[in-house]
Amino acid sequence: MTLVLSVALGLLTVTITQQTLVNQREESISGRAVGNAAIVDAALGSSTDTQAVLSSLSDAGKASVVSVGQDGRPVSVSVDQRFGVDVLPRQLKDQVVDVRNPAIMRFELDGQTLVAVGVPLGTAASGYFEIYRLDDITTGLRSLIVSLAVATFLTTVAAGVLGYWASGLTLRPLARISEAAEAVAVGQLDTRIDERDYASDRDLAPLAMNFNAMVDALQERIDRDTRFASDVSHELRSPLTTLNASIHVLVNNRDEMPERAQHALDLLDADVDRFTQLVEDLLEISRFDAGAVRFEPEELAIVPLVHATVANLGYPHVEVESDTELDQLVISCDKRRLVRILANFLHNADRYADGPTRVWIERHDPDPFNPFDELTVRIGVEDSGPGVPLDERERIFDRFNRGDQGGSRGADIGVGLGLALAAEHASLQGGRVWVEDRTDGGEGACFVVELPFVDLEDVLISDDLAAATPEATGMLTLTGEHAIITPHEASPGGTA
Repeated sequence: MTLVLSVALGLLTVTITQQTLVNQREESISGRAVGNAAIVDAALGSSTDTQAVLSSLSDAGKASVVSVGQDGRPVSVSVDQRFGVDVLPRQLKDQVVDVRNPAIMRFELDGQTLVAVGVPLGTAASGYFEIYRLDDITTGLRSLIVSLAVATFLTTVAAGVLGYWASGLTLRPLARISEAAEAVAVGQLDTRIDERDYASDRDLAPLAMNFNAMVDALQERIDRDTRFASDVSHELRSPLTTLNASIHVLVNNRDEMPERAQHALDLLDADVDRFTQLVEDLLEISRFDAGAVRFEPEELAIVPLVHATVANLGYPHVEVESDTELDQLVISCDKRRLVRILANFLHNADRYADGPTRVWIERHDPDPFNPFDELTVRIGVEDSGPGVPLDERERIFDRFNRGDQGGSRGADIGVGLGLALAAEHASLQGGRVWVEDRTDGGEGACFVVELPFVDLEDVLISDDLAAATPEATGMLTLTGEHAIITPHEASPGGTA
């Protein structure tokens, strides 16, 4: 805006200055030409030497003085021989010599701006002309234009700097509010705005106060919901323990029951198992919401850990593929949480895709053109099921989302918290989870967990990494159809 205004003002200044200077010059030379014409006219009627008269005339501005005779040829020329009667515009000569009217005209000659003044003389068909150059005005205007251009540039730069500083000063409070809103959006509900910083601003003070009130209300509601889920889950654990113990007694005496009672017992056992899983998962989720989880990193040999986890969870037939170079490398991660992620992936494949078909481990090198990319390790669990549609691949990690099985009530269908917990466990370790197509292009899905990679200069964990035991890798034991983590390793509700 400053540039536009400066340019417009500069053009207006140049135009007005040019008109003023040229008009003043034309008025001045017109008066002088009329006076000189009277002197020349008197000289032509006497015996006075006309050339001498012309040479004695006032010629401020170094004019070319021309006297034109009846035949149109110059009677005499004085001062500047470059501009004679032949350079005069035809219209000007006709107006002065033929029409007998004084006239003034500006014209261009060889890139120069000239002004010619003509006055008819008393002798018929003759006239007196003076030709002036406007070089001094043109030079002055050119200097003025350069000065205005420099002034415009400096003014624009100064205005830009001032505007940037002023807008930054004005918008800085809004930027702080925006940063606080972003922090709240990612879950930092303890973020607040210091209302004292905005007390003197009658526009922003209500905004800061309302923002804090909104976050307070949001945090209170989330805390209330979290406490409710946690309290309900804790209260349900005692009756669930009794139910499980009672069902266990009934299962031990199943053969003594009628067939119809056996079928009812099987349904009851499956639903109580599902209910127990729901309660334990809700407890785990509530810990994440309350920020009561702990990250306990360890340096672990990733390949033996994955091999042992897959085998101990009841999938010895599932092939685990990895590059041999990964056998001698370690990652720093929370062992229990990584085992939970893999268990949830494997069980998810069991429930929805007829079981896992392959598990792979690979090292992901950072992209040299992406400064945010880093060295990571990826573990994928593939299945041969129907796959996951593109529009469901993000929502499938939401809580209580079971994709196309959302309305099913089958006994082998989960509650929709396993993948959400896997995402939480990965995020706590600085990693992430996602689902993609199988690497071989076949039908099915591949669930991937990516964790930060720590290369400890090819340090061997043991002389024979293949000899890693369940106790050394995951503290896993098998109980019936479920793999559980031993009590000293797991938090309450550690059902995998």
